[in-house]
Amino acid sequence: MERIAIIGTGLIGRSWAMVFARAGHAVTMWDAEPRAAAAAQGIIAERLADLAAQGLLADAPDAIAARIGVAPTMEACLAGADFVQENGPERLEPKRAIFAAMDALCPQHVILSSSTSGIPASQFTETLAGRARCLVSHPVNPPYLVPLVELVGAPWTAPETIECTRRIMAAAGMVPVTAHKETRGFVLNRLQAALVAEAFRLVKAGVMSVEDIDACVKHGLGLRWAFMGPFETCDLNAPGGIPDYADRYGPMLHALTEEMPPYDFDAPTVAEVNRQRRENLPTDQVAARSAWRDRELMALLRHKASRT
Repeated sequence: MERIAIIGTGLIGRSWAMVFARAGHAVTMWDAEPRAAAAAQGIIAERLADLAAQGLLADAPDAIAARIGVAPTMEACLAGADFVQENGPERLEPKRAIFAAMDALCPQHVILSSSTSGIPASQFTETLAGRARCLVSHPVNPPYLVPLVELVGAPWTAPETIECTRRIMAAAGMVPVTAHKETRGFVLNRLQAALVAEAFRLVKAGVMSVEDIDACVKHGLGLRWAFMGPFETCDLNAPGGIPDYADRYGPMLHALTEEMPPYDFDAPTVAEVNRQRRENLPTDQVAARSAWRDRELMALLRHKASRT
């Protein structure tokens, strides 16, 4: 099993630690804030207990937690690592500094991967001697519950870097997808942006309430999308498949998308959406609702696993 180094122990970093440790890897974490790394171990223990309660762990939680250690320095964390998952600040200059440090410290066979949500690898690896072993592995939050991970290389990322990362991710229970070129925000965020922007636009236009728009997704689109993507949905929703779907619904969809200009998330609409959300879920109940969401995701994962 590869030795995994986790740089940054926030929500995404500690989630990755669980992903790799439950797959049997030895994991070492480091954070520039020592208290954050120490706190991460306690949170990980709690989340592993939740997963065990849902029957989603092959090993005992304590055995998985024992595979995760904390290093006092970045150098110590990277020592002996075969694969590095970076989870630092979502800002370009810190990303450049972290990757420059990792590139200088790690032997050339070590893959350097970033969890960035939208910064292309080309923007923070171009000047590195080892830039061919760098890529983005963009997860969905939180990756220990949502298995998709987008692998996005820079123009100079070596094919074997992508192939090895796919192997490591798949073996860890993730579902890796590979982008053939860099795009702003990567693919999942672009798909999400289209729906979220239209949801805000519909509220702004007074078409429907926040609660009812959420219902359209969780009781409508979301039921299908938990098992099928948009292309499979289209293929199954017309007798003649994709060409038939395009003939039947293409003109309508074209007309709809013409009505969807870029949306700027104007302050009054953001405030109105927030007002409606806080009416439905007061601030002091957000943490409990987040924990409920995670349990529901675990139950969905268990159900999907039973159907494969």
